Amino acid sequence: MNSFNANCENCPVHNANNLVKLGIDMKDFDFVIALAGNPNTGKSTVFNALTGLRQHTGNWPGKTVTRAEGGFEFNGHKYKIVDLPGTYSLLSTSTDEEVARNFILFGQPDVTVIVADATRLERNLNLILQVLEITDRAVLCLNLMDEAERNGIEIDIRTLSKELGIPVVPTAARQKEGIPDLLQYIDEVATGKYKCKPRRIKKRDPKLQKAIKLLSNELKQLFPNLPNTEWVALRLLEGDQEIIKAIKTGELEHLERTELLSNASDSIKKEKVTI
Repeated sequence: MNSFNANCENCPVHNANNLVKLGIDMKDFDFVIALAGNPNTGKSTVFNALTGLRQHTGNWPGKTVTRAEGGFEFNGHKYKIVDLPGTYSLLSTSTDEEVARNFILFGQPDVTVIVADATRLERNLNLILQVLEITDRAVLCLNLMDEAERNGIEIDIRTLSKELGIPVVPTAARQKEGIPDLLQYIDEVATGKYKCKPRRIKKRDPKLQKAIKLLSNELKQLFPNLPNTEWVALRLLEGDQEIIKAIKTGELEHLERTELLSNASDSIKKEKVTI
């Protein structure tokens, strides 16, 4: 495993302690990659193309949900890749969504690869945008491009990448087409060579946006390295119990911040914000 300077820009950003709680052993690996996507996008095929035979399965801690993980080496770096459950959203309304959401949020993977179906891109955008609300490090794997071409579907990859603010890689994983490019972009995002500028929702109801801003400012003070404070603030306002628990226990960055909820609530009351 490579050693990294503590202040270097290409250092891993994953949360090692939380990964242990999530059952992920990072011994002998430099970076961890999350593989997310809707069901039936060829995500497992992408996983197999990246890992080959270097993979194994088990269950998530305390869950009956199956977890597959594997590894690969690229450009002198050792990567562990975790195949998250296929989901249509990250709203934590099911066990699969909870597992996927918690891994991206609490594990803070170095890169989240989102596998999307090129023949049904619009349908996949919901999950893509939700992932980009949580993490600053992502790559979109636009899979099943061979089927899209057969159906006469054309996608402007360059424009899509510009609009989303992340690399977009067209692939046909069954034929292993595009996999070398996917590996290259994973490595560039993981090592900080490619700086993502993910698209995030900016237009909301003014009263809701004001409440989010107040909570977000509290979060930034308490968790200065958290890249997704507005998303966390929104989940708090929606009463997400997993996020509330994480704030109370300091799980976001191993900080004991049980006073956050009461302080933020007081701030909102003082500003007379109606949600």
